[in-house]
Amino acid sequence: MFLGTHTPRLDDKGRLFLPAKFRDRLANGLVVTRGQERCLYVFPLDAFTEIATAMQKAPTSSKAARDYMRVFLSGASDEIPDKQGRVTIPTALREYAGLSRDCTVIGAGNRVEVWDAEAWASYLEATEQAFSDQSEEVIPGLM
Repeated sequence: MFLGTHTPRLDDKGRLFLPAKFRDRLANGLVVTRGQERCLYVFPLDAFTEIATAMQKAPTSSKAARDYMRVFLSGASDEIPDKQGRVTIPTALREYAGLSRDCTVIGAGNRVEVWDAEAWASYLEATEQAFSDQSEEVIPGLM
């Protein structure tokens, strides 16, 4: 499980140091793709394969399913971290997420999310109060 908030930087070649606590799980390969809210999702290769396989079960007659799969899968890039724990973020994905030098990497359970640091700060500021004020169950059966 991926947890926590980290603040690595992109180098001049578009490489990002993975947080040390995430490296073992991602060492054998990962997939980085477009995420929602203009961040990037990073999945271990095996987890991404399960997700992509499950997506294939969606009806091709559903325009929403086709659109979602096209955006999600067409942006996907399989990568292997180097010996220093760096992973290259392709240019198109850096542009999609508006990544600058300063990034915020968060653990989001089954995935890692990569955000531009300013975008993450704005997102968190806009959503923290709603999180605190939540008075009804958001995820059924959890709390």
